[in-house]
Amino acid sequence: MLRFTALASLAVILAVVGVAGADHHEEGEEWTNLLASDSLEAWKGYKQKGSPKGWAVEDGVLVNKSSNVDLITKEKYGDFELRFDWKISKGGNSGVIYLCDESEGASYMTGPEFQLLDNKGWGNDDFDPHSTASLYALYPVTDAKAKPAGEWNTSRIVVRNGKVEHWLNGAQVVSAEIGGGDWKKRVAESKFNAWKRFGTLNSGQIALQAHAGKDGAIDPTWFRNVKVRRLDQQD
Repeated sequence: MLRFTALASLAVILAVVGVAGADHHEEGEEWTNLLASDSLEAWKGYKQKGSPKGWAVEDGVLVNKSSNVDLITKEKYGDFELRFDWKISKGGNSGVIYLCDESEGASYMTGPEFQLLDNKGWGNDDFDPHSTASLYALYPVTDAKAKPAGEWNTSRIVVRNGKVEHWLNGAQVVSAEIGGGDWKKRVAESKFNAWKRFGTLNSGQIALQAHAGKDGAIDPTWFRNVKVRRLDQQD
Protein backbone atom coordinates (compact mmCIF):
# COMPACT_ATOMS: atom_id res chain seq x y z
CA MET A 1 0.00 0.00 0.00
CA LEU A 2 2.85 2.38 0.85
CA ARG A 3 4.58 1.60 -2.43
CA PHE A 4 1.38 2.27 -4.36
CA THR A 5 0.91 5.60 -2.59
CA ALA A 6 4.49 6.61 -3.40
CA LEU A 7 4.04 5.69 -7.06
CA ALA A 8 0.77 7.61 -7.20
CA SER A 9 2.45 10.66 -5.69
CA LEU A 10 5.27 10.40 -8.22
CA ALA A 11 2.73 10.23 -11.04
CA VAL A 12 1.04 13.40 -9.77
CA ILE A 13 4.40 15.19 -9.57
CA LEU A 14 5.32 14.12 -13.11
CA ALA A 15 1.91 15.24 -14.38
CA VAL A 16 2.35 18.67 -12.80
CA VAL A 17 5.85 18.98 -14.24
CA GLY A 18 4.53 17.90 -17.63
CA VAL A 19 1.79 20.56 -17.55
CA ALA A 20 4.28 23.20 -16.49
CA GLY A 21 6.59 22.12 -19.27
CA ALA A 22 3.76 22.32 -21.79
CA ASP A 23 2.90 25.85 -20.66
CA HIS A 24 6.55 26.84 -20.92
CA HIS A 25 6.74 25.36 -24.41
CA GLU A 26 3.61 27.23 -25.45
CA GLU A 27 4.86 30.57 -24.17
CA GLY A 28 8.46 30.14 -25.23
CA GLU A 29 8.15 28.65 -28.70
CA GLU A 30 4.71 29.43 -30.12
CA TRP A 31 3.36 32.60 -28.56
CA THR A 32 4.75 36.10 -28.87
CA ASN A 33 4.05 38.44 -25.99
CA LEU A 34 3.16 41.77 -27.61
CA LEU A 35 3.70 43.62 -24.32
CA ALA A 36 7.05 42.05 -23.44
CA SER A 37 9.21 44.00 -21.00
CA ASP A 38 6.39 46.49 -20.40
CA SER A 39 7.23 48.20 -23.67
CA LEU A 40 5.61 49.16 -26.97
CA GLU A 41 8.48 47.66 -28.95
CA ALA A 42 6.11 45.50 -31.00
CA TRP A 43 3.86 48.46 -31.86
CA LYS A 44 3.77 51.79 -33.68
CA GLY A 45 1.23 54.48 -34.36
CA TYR A 46 -0.95 54.13 -37.45
CA LYS A 47 1.01 55.76 -40.30
CA GLN A 48 3.65 56.85 -37.79
CA LYS A 49 7.23 55.71 -37.22
CA GLY A 50 7.05 55.57 -33.44
CA SER A 51 4.51 55.13 -30.67
CA PRO A 52 1.83 57.81 -30.36
CA LYS A 53 1.48 59.81 -27.15
CA GLY A 54 -1.34 58.66 -24.92
CA TRP A 55 -0.59 54.93 -25.15
CA ALA A 56 1.48 53.49 -22.28
CA VAL A 57 2.30 50.15 -20.62
CA GLU A 58 2.17 50.15 -16.82
CA ASP A 59 2.88 46.95 -14.87
CA GLY A 60 2.01 44.79 -17.85
CA VAL A 61 -1.19 46.68 -18.65
CA LEU A 62 -1.50 48.71 -21.84
CA VAL A 63 -3.82 51.70 -21.65
CA ASN A 64 -4.89 54.40 -24.05
CA LYS A 65 -5.59 57.48 -21.96
CA SER A 66 -5.80 60.18 -24.60
CA SER A 67 -4.44 59.19 -28.01
CA ASN A 68 -6.64 59.51 -31.09
CA VAL A 69 -4.15 57.43 -33.11
CA ASP A 70 -4.54 53.65 -33.42
CA LEU A 71 -1.73 51.45 -32.13
CA ILE A 72 -0.72 48.93 -34.78
CA THR A 73 1.69 45.98 -34.81
CA LYS A 74 4.91 46.38 -36.72
CA GLU A 75 4.61 42.82 -38.02
CA LYS A 76 1.96 41.36 -40.28
CA TYR A 77 0.08 38.12 -39.66
CA GLY A 78 -1.78 35.77 -42.01
CA ASP A 79 -3.38 32.85 -40.17
CA PHE A 80 -3.03 33.57 -36.46
CA GLU A 81 -4.54 33.39 -33.00
CA LEU A 82 -4.61 36.49 -30.81
CA ARG A 83 -5.45 36.30 -27.11
CA PHE A 84 -5.99 39.32 -24.92
CA ASP A 85 -7.70 40.57 -21.79
CA TRP A 86 -9.39 43.94 -21.87
CA LYS A 87 -11.67 46.27 -19.96
CA ILE A 88 -13.34 49.48 -20.98
CA SER A 89 -14.48 52.69 -19.34
CA LYS A 90 -18.12 53.63 -18.89
CA GLY A 91 -19.24 54.94 -22.24
CA GLY A 92 -16.03 53.65 -23.84
CA ASN A 93 -15.63 52.55 -27.45
CA SER A 94 -12.67 50.73 -28.99
CA GLY A 95 -11.86 47.66 -31.02
CA VAL A 96 -9.24 45.24 -32.27
CA ILE A 97 -8.83 45.44 -36.03
CA TYR A 98 -6.99 42.67 -37.88
CA LEU A 99 -5.82 41.83 -41.40
CA CYS A 100 -5.40 45.55 -41.98
CA ASP A 101 -2.66 47.75 -43.41
CA GLU A 102 -1.77 51.44 -43.58
CA SER A 103 -2.80 52.09 -47.18
CA GLU A 104 -6.04 53.89 -46.31
CA GLY A 105 -7.05 56.72 -44.02
CA ALA A 106 -7.93 54.42 -41.12
CA SER A 107 -7.25 50.82 -40.09
CA TYR A 108 -10.95 49.89 -40.24
CA MET A 109 -11.03 50.70 -43.95
CA THR A 110 -9.07 47.52 -44.71
CA GLY A 111 -9.51 45.24 -41.70
CA PRO A 112 -12.47 43.62 -39.87
CA GLU A 113 -12.98 44.62 -36.25
CA PHE A 114 -13.57 42.81 -32.96
CA GLN A 115 -15.71 45.48 -31.30
CA LEU A 116 -15.04 46.61 -27.72
CA LEU A 117 -17.87 48.67 -26.25
CA ASP A 118 -19.64 49.58 -23.06
CA ASN A 119 -22.92 48.19 -24.36
CA LYS A 120 -24.96 49.59 -21.50
CA GLY A 121 -23.38 53.03 -21.74
CA TRP A 122 -24.24 53.24 -25.43
CA GLY A 123 -27.72 51.81 -24.93
CA ASN A 124 -26.91 48.82 -27.13
CA ASP A 125 -28.47 45.40 -26.94
CA ASP A 126 -25.83 42.67 -26.51
CA PHE A 127 -26.84 41.23 -29.90
CA ASP A 128 -26.54 44.47 -31.83
CA PRO A 129 -23.94 44.08 -34.64
CA HIS A 130 -22.14 47.12 -33.17
CA SER A 131 -21.87 45.68 -29.64
CA THR A 132 -18.98 44.02 -27.83
CA ALA A 133 -17.30 41.05 -29.59
CA SER A 134 -19.34 41.50 -32.76
CA LEU A 135 -17.55 41.48 -36.07
CA TYR A 136 -18.33 45.15 -36.25
CA ALA A 137 -21.38 46.09 -38.33
CA LEU A 138 -21.40 42.70 -40.06
CA TYR A 139 -21.90 39.79 -37.64
CA PRO A 140 -23.53 40.10 -34.19
CA VAL A 141 -22.61 37.76 -31.37
CA THR A 142 -24.55 34.53 -30.91
CA ASP A 143 -24.12 34.45 -27.13
CA ALA A 144 -24.12 37.37 -24.67
CA LYS A 145 -20.98 37.04 -22.56
CA ALA A 146 -19.73 40.62 -22.12
CA LYS A 147 -18.89 41.85 -18.64
CA PRO A 148 -19.81 45.41 -17.68
CA ALA A 149 -17.55 48.45 -17.98
CA GLY A 150 -14.64 48.36 -15.55
CA GLU A 151 -14.41 44.54 -15.44
CA TRP A 152 -11.83 42.41 -17.25
CA ASN A 153 -12.93 40.30 -20.23
CA THR A 154 -10.90 37.57 -21.94
CA SER A 155 -11.02 37.34 -25.73
CA ARG A 156 -9.59 35.44 -28.68
CA ILE A 157 -9.49 36.08 -32.40
CA VAL A 158 -8.67 33.08 -34.59
CA VAL A 159 -8.07 33.54 -38.33
CA ARG A 160 -7.40 30.39 -40.31
CA ASN A 161 -7.97 29.22 -43.87
CA GLY A 162 -10.20 32.17 -44.71
CA LYS A 163 -12.37 31.81 -41.62
CA VAL A 164 -12.48 33.94 -38.48
CA GLU A 165 -13.77 33.23 -34.98
CA HIS A 166 -14.40 35.69 -32.16
CA TRP A 167 -14.31 34.33 -28.61
CA LEU A 168 -15.46 36.11 -25.47
CA ASN A 169 -15.02 34.85 -21.91
CA GLY A 170 -14.67 31.24 -22.97
CA ALA A 171 -17.41 31.09 -25.62
CA GLN A 172 -17.23 31.31 -29.38
CA VAL A 173 -19.60 34.14 -30.27
CA VAL A 174 -18.88 34.85 -33.97
CA SER A 175 -17.90 32.65 -36.89
CA ALA A 176 -17.57 33.92 -40.45
CA GLU A 177 -15.98 33.01 -43.76
CA ILE A 178 -14.05 36.01 -45.00
CA GLY A 179 -14.85 36.59 -48.65
CA GLY A 180 -17.61 33.97 -48.74
CA GLY A 181 -21.05 34.54 -50.23
CA ASP A 182 -22.68 35.59 -46.97
CA TRP A 183 -19.73 37.86 -46.17
CA LYS A 184 -19.92 39.59 -49.55
CA LYS A 185 -23.66 40.14 -49.15
CA ARG A 186 -23.24 41.72 -45.73
CA VAL A 187 -20.36 43.92 -46.87
CA ALA A 188 -22.35 45.08 -49.91
CA GLU A 189 -25.15 46.22 -47.61
CA SER A 190 -22.81 48.06 -45.22
CA LYS A 191 -20.59 51.14 -45.21
CA PHE A 192 -17.62 48.88 -45.95
CA ASN A 193 -18.80 48.53 -49.55
CA ALA A 194 -17.25 51.94 -50.24
CA TRP A 195 -13.78 50.65 -49.32
CA LYS A 196 -12.77 48.13 -51.96
CA ARG A 197 -9.78 46.76 -50.05
CA PHE A 198 -11.83 46.00 -46.93
CA GLY A 199 -11.56 42.35 -45.93
CA THR A 200 -9.41 41.44 -48.95
CA LEU A 201 -5.98 41.06 -47.35
CA ASN A 202 -4.60 37.57 -46.72
CA SER A 203 -2.02 39.01 -44.34
CA GLY A 204 -2.06 42.21 -42.32
CA GLN A 205 -1.35 44.05 -39.13
CA ILE A 206 -3.33 44.08 -35.89
CA ALA A 207 -4.55 47.44 -34.61
CA LEU A 208 -5.92 48.59 -31.27
CA GLN A 209 -8.40 51.30 -32.04
CA ALA A 210 -8.37 54.80 -30.58
CA HIS A 211 -11.99 55.95 -30.60
CA ALA A 212 -13.99 58.61 -28.81
CA GLY A 213 -16.38 57.44 -26.15
CA LYS A 214 -19.99 58.39 -25.54
CA ASP A 215 -18.90 61.75 -24.11
CA GLY A 216 -16.85 62.60 -27.21
CA ALA A 217 -13.52 62.22 -25.39
CA ILE A 218 -11.00 59.37 -25.50
CA ASP A 219 -12.10 57.24 -22.56
CA PRO A 220 -9.44 54.77 -21.36
CA THR A 221 -9.35 51.21 -22.64
CA TRP A 222 -7.02 48.71 -20.95
CA PHE A 223 -5.32 45.60 -22.40
CA ARG A 224 -3.18 42.91 -20.77
CA ASN A 225 -1.85 39.42 -21.60
CA VAL A 226 -1.77 40.33 -25.28
CA LYS A 227 -0.11 37.47 -27.16
CA VAL A 228 -0.19 36.13 -30.68
CA ARG A 229 0.88 32.96 -32.44
CA ARG A 230 1.11 32.24 -36.13
CA LEU A 231 -0.97 29.35 -37.50
CA ASP A 232 0.24 29.52 -41.12
CA GLN A 233 2.64 26.59 -40.81
CA GLN A 234 0.51 24.40 -38.55
CA ASP A 235 -1.84 21.55 -39.52
